Amino acid sequence: MNAAIPALAQLTERQMQIVKLVAEDLTSKEIARRLGISSKTVEFHKPRLKVRLGNPGTAKLVRLAIRFGWIEP
Repeated sequence: MNAAIPALAQLTERQMQIVKLVAEDLTSKEIARRLGISSKTVEFHKPRLKVRLGNPGTAKLVRLAIRFGWIEP
């Protein structure tokens, strides 16, 4: 989890948006609709984001998002 913190500074704005919405437990289709992009674009970003953030599971990703105030607990 701590490995994810420095990596956050290197995310693009779009990647950060996707991380936040994944942490909110939205599906790729829901994320795509909310951001006005295709679900294929979301599916392209998701695995790369997980690798960049040290492969956190969904629970760790949610805890990270709560820690940084991106979502409410």
